[in-house]
Amino acid sequence: MASFLTRSAIRAASQTPRLAFPKAPSSTTSALRWSSIQNPLSSSSRRFLATTPEKQPSLRLGSEAPNFQAKTTQGDIDFHQWLAGSWAILFSHPADFTPVCTTELGAFSRLAPEFAKRGVKMIGLSANDLSSHSRWIADINEVAATDLQFPIIADADRRVAFLYDMVDAQDLANIDEKGIAFTIRSVFVIDPAKKIRLTMMYPASTGRNTAEVLRVIDSLQTVDKKGIATPIDWTVGQDVIVPPSVSTEDAKKKFGNVREVKPYLRYTKA
Repeated sequence: MASFLTRSAIRAASQTPRLAFPKAPSSTTSALRWSSIQNPLSSSSRRFLATTPEKQPSLRLGSEAPNFQAKTTQGDIDFHQWLAGSWAILFSHPADFTPVCTTELGAFSRLAPEFAKRGVKMIGLSANDLSSHSRWIADINEVAATDLQFPIIADADRRVAFLYDMVDAQDLANIDEKGIAFTIRSVFVIDPAKKIRLTMMYPASTGRNTAEVLRVIDSLQTVDKKGIATPIDWTVGQDVIVPPSVSTEDAKKKFGNVREVKPYLRYTKA
C-alpha cells in the first residue's frame, strides 16, 4: 500500500511530459537502431534504454565518478570541473513537489554549514526542469525554515539518472509501457580524486538520514588522514581500529596507547 501511494504521488506530482515508446526489438543491434529512431532522449539515455540492465556499467567503489554536463539551479556545469578537487555529495530525488523529497532537501540545507566545515560540496538532482526546481525551492525554504544554497540538477530526461543507475528494476523493466523511469533516492560520496567512496540506495518511500551521511564523511576523511578504520556506529572522538596490516608494535609507535581486545581487534585514539 505504501509503495503504491508513493509511486502514485510521485507520478502525479511530476510535471515532466510522459514519453511512451513502442516495444523495442529483441536483438541488441535492432534495439540500438530502434532506440536512435524512436527515442527523443539524449544519446546517454538512449544507450541505457537500449541495453539490458546486465550490460550497464557498474559504478564500483573506487571507480571514477562519471562526468556529465547539466543545467542546474546555479547555471550550467561540467561535473568534474564543478568538483574542483573537493569532496562532494551527489544525491538524487524522484520528483519535485513530493513530500519525502521536500523534507530531505530541507534537512540537507540546514546541515550545509557542517558539510562546508569538512570541505564537502553538495549537489542535488531531481527529475524535473529548472522552472519546476525554482518554484520547489521556495516550498523547501518555507517548510524547513532554511535558505537552500547548493545547486539542484535538472534531469527531466533522466540522462544523469541512467548514467549513475539511479532507477529501480521495476521502472527499468517497464520502461516501454510507462515511459521514462523515475529516479530512486541515491547518495554518492566522491573524494577529491573524483573517486566514488560510498553509495547508498533508498526506495522512494524511505527518507534518508542526513546525520549518517555526515558521519560517513567524518569516517572517510579520518581514515584517509590517519590510516585507521572506524568501528560500528563510530563518531568523531571515539576510539578507532588499528588495521590488521599494522603490527601492534608499529601501532604503538604511531598512535601511542593501543588496546587489544583480540589479536585482530585493536583500538586506539585517532
